[in-house]
Amino acid sequence: MSLTTPLSQKFGLRMPILAGGLMWLADAEYVAACAHAGIMGFVTAASFPDPADLRAEIAKAHRLCGGKPFGVNVSMLPKLVPGEQTADIFKLIAQTGVDVVETSGRNPEEYMAQLKAQGTFVIHKVPSVRFAMKAQSIGVDMVAIVGAECGGHPGLDLIGTMVNNALALERLDIPFVIGGGIGHGAQIAAAIAMGASGVVMGTRLLVAEELNAHHGYKQALVDASERDTVLTMQSVRNTIRTLKNDTTTLVAQMEAENPEIGFEGLRPHVAGVIGRKAYETGDVSKGMLSAGHALGLTDRIEPMADIVTRLEMQADVAALRLRGASDAHS
Repeated sequence: MSLTTPLSQKFGLRMPILAGGLMWLADAEYVAACAHAGIMGFVTAASFPDPADLRAEIAKAHRLCGGKPFGVNVSMLPKLVPGEQTADIFKLIAQTGVDVVETSGRNPEEYMAQLKAQGTFVIHKVPSVRFAMKAQSIGVDMVAIVGAECGGHPGLDLIGTMVNNALALERLDIPFVIGGGIGHGAQIAAAIAMGASGVVMGTRLLVAEELNAHHGYKQALVDASERDTVLTMQSVRNTIRTLKNDTTTLVAQMEAENPEIGFEGLRPHVAGVIGRKAYETGDVSKGMLSAGHALGLTDRIEPMADIVTRLEMQADVAALRLRGASDAHS
């Protein structure tokens, strides 16, 4: 089975893998490591709230990537709020020579005319196929569908990755990639066999040497298993899957004792700046640290290129198994 897909063809990738935006962690060094390993990463715009800083980070990414492709993740709040600068961010991205964005958070319909006029390739990330169908209807170029197993926000439907993949094959006409618990090359081969153009990865890549995070944080992910994540914040309709720690235990207890607590009641414990400290200090006991079921496959800290090489080898073995099964039935 060839791993050449619409995704790998469009961007000249060695492997059809999107390294999704990671809050505070997806910077120029991260996307450059992805690019030189033959996959495509995304600088997270929200990590650089000052437009001048974002512009500088994109320029740095261009230098480090050396002409290899990368994109910018633009995560929008679920509802438009006064002062939101999303349109300006999209304009900045185009001005800096980046022609692919990964949007998420809410329907990007209000910006599609601008994005198309700029010649931007739009990949919209959603938690289930029903939202992917809406994204297709407004003209996005590709959808990324992340299942319930993903780290971060799996949505409210909590549909599993394999089910999302099969539904997307039946219901979508545009190319799609699948994510949620993806951390092995055999899963990549399976996704392609099920009609996907590739996969989205986050958790599996958090143990890359090039990621600007403390060694202790990465080692904690290596030591964790697929059973060490937890879902919280369902009470505020913002379900999140994170590494199980003191904060998640407290938040779960607060939600159980007061289902009407609201986001403001949880904010002192779930604010992103708390989790950011874990990346800086290696102390993973506090903060909402996004992590998915692929924790079971984060078995060592190693260079990004080595991670991708292993994934490629695993995918090749899986493809041989498929060929063998086909030959056995011919």
